[in-house]
Amino acid sequence: MTIPFEPVIGEWYKVPEGAVFEVVAIDEHDGTIDVQYEDGTVGEFDVETWAMLEAVTTVVPPDAAGGYDDIGNDGLQGIEELDGIREDWAQNSFDDFD
Repeated sequence: MTIPFEPVIGEWYKVPEGAVFEVVAIDEHDGTIDVQYEDGTVGEFDVETWAMLEAVTTVVPPDAAGGYDDIGNDGLQGIEELDGIREDWAQNSFDDFD
């Protein structure tokens, strides 16, 4: 019998059946452990199931897909692009208001 151990957020685990996943959240109030598998899908274990998993820590899979990997940064502005906005704000003073 394996001794159950506490899951750690950010750690990757592998179970004997071959599934590899990362612990992404632990809800102590509900007694659940949220995981994300290497293909990006998410799942959840209750603490009783976790104790029976026989999961062992493993390295991050090289092809692991995070939940936000498919989001591009097309709409994001760099700090250089924000300088103009910052200058506009600096020119507008609340001192002009009565």
